[in-house]
Amino acid sequence: MTQGSQSQSSNHTGAIVKRSVVIAGHQTSVSLEHAFWNALKQAAARRGVTINDLVTRIDSQRQGNLSSAIRVFLLEESLRGSAAATSTAA
Repeated sequence: MTQGSQSQSSNHTGAIVKRSVVIAGHQTSVSLEHAFWNALKQAAARRGVTINDLVTRIDSQRQGNLSSAIRVFLLEESLRGSAAATSTAA
């Protein structure tokens, strides 16, 4: 794979991107699709915290692997937002 195709595929929302995060002072890596990294960044910004802080919160409540816990957290947040939008539109 050439450098151009790597950069092109990493911009695809479904491409898996591995990044380092710090959870309670310990560095670890998390693999998520690009779209989930974007959603995580937005969720952290809405709360006024860093991605590391939000991931630490998610980690403290998770069962199973961290990547899955982040995806479920973001899905649940999205569903809550959709439900709130639906109830205010009614």
